[in-house]
Amino acid sequence: MQKLSGVGPQLATRLEKIGIAKPIDLLFHLPTRYQDRTHITAIANLRPGETAVIAGQVDAAEVRFGKRRSLLVSVSDESGSVLLRFFHFSRGQQSGFREGAWIQCFGEARRGARSLELVHPEYKISPEPVEPVTENSLTPVYPTTEGLGPAMMRKLVQQALDKHLGELEELLPEGIRNQYRLTDLRQAVLTTHRPPPESDTAALMLGIHPAQQRLVLEELLGHRLALSRQRKQRQLDTAPSISGPGKLWSMLQDQLDFTLTGAQSRVVGELLQDLSRDNPGLRLVQGDVGSGKTIVAAAAALITIEAGFQVALMAPTELLAEQHRHTFKQWFDLLGVHTEWLTGKLPAAQRREALEKIQSGEASMVIGTHALFQDKVEFRKLGLLVIDEQHRFGVDQRLALRAKGRTEAMSPHQIIMSATPIPRSLAMILYADLDVSSIDELPPGRKPVKTVVLPSTRRTEVAERIRRICESGQQAYWVCPLIDESEKIQAQAATEVHAILKSQLPALQIELIHGRLKSKEKERIMERFNRGVIDLLVSTTVIEVGVDVPNASLMIIENAERLGLAQLHQLRGRVGRGSEQASCVLMYDPPLGSLARERLGILRDTNDGFKIARKDLEQRGPGELLGTRQTGLQQLKIADLARDKDLIPLVDKIARSIESSHPALVDRLVARWLPSSEKYSRA
Repeated sequence: MQKLSGVGPQLATRLEKIGIAKPIDLLFHLPTRYQDRTHITAIANLRPGETAVIAGQVDAAEVRFGKRRSLLVSVSDESGSVLLRFFHFSRGQQSGFREGAWIQCFGEARRGARSLELVHPEYKISPEPVEPVTENSLTPVYPTTEGLGPAMMRKLVQQALDKHLGELEELLPEGIRNQYRLTDLRQAVLTTHRPPPESDTAALMLGIHPAQQRLVLEELLGHRLALSRQRKQRQLDTAPSISGPGKLWSMLQDQLDFTLTGAQSRVVGELLQDLSRDNPGLRLVQGDVGSGKTIVAAAAALITIEAGFQVALMAPTELLAEQHRHTFKQWFDLLGVHTEWLTGKLPAAQRREALEKIQSGEASMVIGTHALFQDKVEFRKLGLLVIDEQHRFGVDQRLALRAKGRTEAMSPHQIIMSATPIPRSLAMILYADLDVSSIDELPPGRKPVKTVVLPSTRRTEVAERIRRICESGQQAYWVCPLIDESEKIQAQAATEVHAILKSQLPALQIELIHGRLKSKEKERIMERFNRGVIDLLVSTTVIEVGVDVPNASLMIIENAERLGLAQLHQLRGRVGRGSEQASCVLMYDPPLGSLARERLGILRDTNDGFKIARKDLEQRGPGELLGTRQTGLQQLKIADLARDKDLIPLVDKIARSIESSHPALVDRLVARWLPSSEKYSRA
């Protein structure tokens, strides 16, 4: 990298952090968006949320002191005036804004207290009148890192284009390019970085220009091939061949007070097939909240244990792990199967005892949090690994736990559970290495949760509804996004809501639970809530997954407009697990923006997790659901799975063609788009 002008050892290190090790890597460090600096916008035509270039004169500049010290600069042109606001500024910068100076700015217009404002805009200032300077084409905006600003990144990319574009090798075979009329790679890269003046500006801004789509296709192809390669490499490993269904599973079914749904039985059958093979199974079991994934995992666990192997179940939070511990002990104790518990907060003596039982094999079923993959944990004979809500774990954690069970001879089977259904188009690209099973049927008699959307001004009515529900013998949740008050996010804090509700509803037993409580205290509160001693549980989103209290029939979600569709649906899934009709109140602080209104309306109109997952993808993109943590691969550079989903069948078709007819290209395409993927090739 130091061959490029301006790149010293320190900057080279920073570039490596974002995957840029050599100049040609810059060619694939693609713009995430563009800024339009091609014309001057009259100040009167500025609109909130839009970026623009303005030119005018400084009318006044002053430092204001409020919650935060800020420098305010009034700028005007013939059409009107606007404020520039700076929170970080020097004395020299302040003195430069002299009355009458000519200034050109670029920034995003935002609503201020009295007028529109540009906060920390880029600007050039001159004491004499100057002709405004605009760009000939759209300005690319690149992902950066600390100590590497956008202007420097643009300069580096331009250097790479000038010096190294000719080295770029076309990897897609000519026959495929001709068949699907794909743009030349070098031309696509050049156009994406340097859109010529005659380019379709609207298409570029939306990410659908043919040049961008050519690169999107190849990037998705790289991901698809990488995961397909992982699947093939995993099949070279050996795993214990475990036959079922076994006596323990039959005994548990006889003791259950419910019968498995057809979907549950089908998925159990698919898991039994995986376990019977002599290479490691890796299956995603997805199902809506309340669809019964846990009993399906229990079936696979019992079959594995009966064959003489251990099973580990890892959950992302202590509360969810504790719920699993309670459920599995309730089922497995009756069968004489020893269940062990391991979290980071266990007292030293209990931890030593647990580690000994895991190492000796006395512990057949081990349940815990990320503590399961720490160095001191040694399994005697791990045959099956179950990961719940797996998108919350880092891929390094998943690999570390899998390595616990790998010996020179064999690797464990894996089941990955998710209550966030994955749309099929995503699964084709980002789960090409997994087999996917869907529990797409809810238990009989389960009534859909009735959902209403109310402003926070009706809080008193909601409290009265809670009183009536609890006096009838039912229980309720009140969920808040934060534990304490925050200046940054004006959301009702759980501690404040707890105090208010206790004063409003003195006859009810109300408790507060959140992630900062000690494990024993959380366990004590949940045990009391389970027994019905607590009427109303005020909580942060710590209860989002895993909590199962059939008697709870009302859920209030504070500041619901701040949460995503998938998270709201998960929270709502904590009620409606009993025979009573359950309700969920989505409470918001008015006024409600159009996107938030649409999001809450979707929740009100449907309980179908698959529909909600599709809408969540459309509204917010893959986000956390499909980032590095879940796939084990780098985040997408230019592709947008919501926008580009129509390309996915074509990507799948091209991937199969390359694997069968041009296998030598697979590693090169993967290396181009996922240079660190080798680390995960045996995930």
